[in-house]
Amino acid sequence: MKPAYVLLATAAIFASAACNAEKGTSANSNAPIEAVAAPNGGDWTKTVVETPEGGVLMGNPNADVKVVEYGSLTCPHCAEFAEKGAPQLIDKYVKTGRVSFEFRNFLRDGLDMSMSLVARCGGPERFFPLSEAMFKDQREFFERAQAATPEQQQAAAASPAGFAQLAGLQQWAAQRGVPSAKSNACLADQATMDKLVQVSSDVTSQFPGFSGTPSFVINGKLLEQTSNWEKLEPQIREALGS
Repeated sequence: MKPAYVLLATAAIFASAACNAEKGTSANSNAPIEAVAAPNGGDWTKTVVETPEGGVLMGNPNADVKVVEYGSLTCPHCAEFAEKGAPQLIDKYVKTGRVSFEFRNFLRDGLDMSMSLVARCGGPERFFPLSEAMFKDQREFFERAQAATPEQQQAAAASPAGFAQLAGLQQWAAQRGVPSAKSNACLADQATMDKLVQVSSDVTSQFPGFSGTPSFVINGKLLEQTSNWEKLEPQIREALGS
């Protein structure tokens, strides 16, 4: 039986079909939210843990409102949310302790697998900073990978390390505190590969209405036609009762 990674290897590096795009009206809700004190006078954004569902959660694990994003590190619309939506979600809501934010990787192609493995390589506490930095440099990874010859791309499809080499991921990670020896081990971690593939498989069976990335779930309910902050924030407010 082939490793789960091989199921992704033949997907296009620029797989855009699974990536949603929509516009929405801005939310105008600035009502104050009653905060929940973090342990030891700390900051809820420093509480980051892996979840049994295969995601990484930031914030109060017992928050009233649990926001889950199914996102892809190779999705341009996810990169846009990471730039424009995630900072507001974190600053305005996660810091209050009333809302938690969990990111679950949805794999669209082989490069996505490589990026996801490297993003998790520094442990939960490094996951969000590394993912944010990847979103910012997303186009550079694409350009490097697409500049390779068809023969090089075919050879790279044999393993996550191959795509990482094409995209320059390991050098990129080393500059951000993840040594090459560590990223090598992460890119060969079959258990994490299988977990990531399972997360991508579970979402389609758990949420039949899932149509692409980014998609959001609030307290176990998949939000329809919600892939940007303008659509997401009012639904967070509604869930908070404010």
